[in-house]
Amino acid sequence: MLFILHVADKNNWKRAVKEGLYENKSLDINGYIHCSDPSQITKVVHKNFKNKEDLEILVIDPSKLESIVKYEKSSSGDMYPHIYGPINTEAVIRTIDFSTNSKGDFLLPEDLGIQLNK
Repeated sequence: MLFILHVADKNNWKRAVKEGLYENKSLDINGYIHCSDPSQITKVVHKNFKNKEDLEILVIDPSKLESIVKYEKSSSGDMYPHIYGPINTEAVIRTIDFSTNSKGDFLLPEDLGIQLNK
């Protein structure tokens, strides 16, 4: 199964579960929610989430999204998935507590096959 990932604040996600839709400030500012493929998550985390806590990774099944997903080129030249609209919570097939180990490395479950090193 192909899936995309989004790093979310735990409190925003909890609120979304109650409301049925997840939104964040990038949707208001840019018109889309930033996401990444599993192979891109390391770069995203180190650039945007260093020293942040209370994060969760939303594992999203794009086929269940009600909003449109477009892959678009970033300023670095990489293609990233952007969700143009809110994320309906039914499209989130899994959430992963996203924290660091004693060395400060971000870790994902082994079944995603990625360890996020600083």
